[in-house]
Amino acid sequence: MSALMLRSSVRCLVTVFGTFSASSRKVIAQAAAVSHQCYFRKTMHYQTEQRGHQNSPDYRLYFKTSDGKYISPFHDIPLIAETEQENDVPAKKSKKSESEVLYNMVVEVPRWSNAKMEIAIKEPLNPIKQDEKKGKLRYVANIFPHKGYIWNYGALPQTWEDPGQKDKETNCCGDNDPIDVCDIGTQVCSTGQVIQVKVLGILAMIDEGEMDWKVIAINAEDPDAKNLNNIEDVRKNRPGHLEATVEWFRKYKVPDGKPENKFGFNGEFKDKDFAVEIIKSTHEHWRALVQKQKNTGGIDCKNTLCCDSPWRCTTDEAREVVQSAPAFGSAHPVSPEGKLKKKKRLINIFLAT
Repeated sequence: MSALMLRSSVRCLVTVFGTFSASSRKVIAQAAAVSHQCYFRKTMHYQTEQRGHQNSPDYRLYFKTSDGKYISPFHDIPLIAETEQENDVPAKKSKKSESEVLYNMVVEVPRWSNAKMEIAIKEPLNPIKQDEKKGKLRYVANIFPHKGYIWNYGALPQTWEDPGQKDKETNCCGDNDPIDVCDIGTQVCSTGQVIQVKVLGILAMIDEGEMDWKVIAINAEDPDAKNLNNIEDVRKNRPGHLEATVEWFRKYKVPDGKPENKFGFNGEFKDKDFAVEIIKSTHEHWRALVQKQKNTGGIDCKNTLCCDSPWRCTTDEAREVVQSAPAFGSAHPVSPEGKLKKKKRLINIFLAT
């Protein structure tokens, strides 16, 4: 079976049968993640290339176009999905209203998984890697009664939460990352997948004093997408989902010895219009960053498609970056410490509730 057919089959199972047991979820999540090599959908034509070894610090997932040219998922994938033929979001007005605009989302962490995968903002071409802390790979806790992340989690490309820009509502500065997205659809995605999402609202999380917006969105191909158009629709059609999202973000760092996260606006979700304005703002901050109008603060802005960026590199230079990474090899086993840690975290969170 081809990788594309396999992934489609897995999605159909999730869509048709809905919720699964924990063991079934694990099988489905593993099956959905089988192929990182190539993924195509409608107007999106992005491939990924693995380097290094999964479950190890040297693992990297690089992105390239359908014709094999390497790109940065942070800088080269357009923010707005309908304008992929452009190198950047155009200044001209879209034919669709803002409420109908679809955004590209780069999936970093599949739903129900624990490995903290993220775009490496300080590495050339910004591949996806597993985050580390004190030399050890990071895994998020199982926040009872959930397994891993409770949505497909990722980022909007061509956005940046500027650490030098203070939010007037929360009085906090940005966290120096692309803006985060939670896809609340029923389909399980895979790391490196690029999907089109409808924005529904946003949550103002404050992480150790930094502004860390969480966009709430849904995969445009999800069966429920036509019924979910704003945050109130989520509240009515997915009872408990928003509350679970706040609690997850509040507690997920507690097992690591950190305090609970706080929220702006008393933990209330803001609506779609507010979310779109925040996205626009972070896109403008990114534009200034990639055009060298802002201090990069260690962020690697190397790209291949942003015409007006001094950081733009050639196809050959991009290829050299990828080829300098360790060759792809067999996955390393998850460390016994990592497995034990996840089990203990689940117990600790359960006892704390």
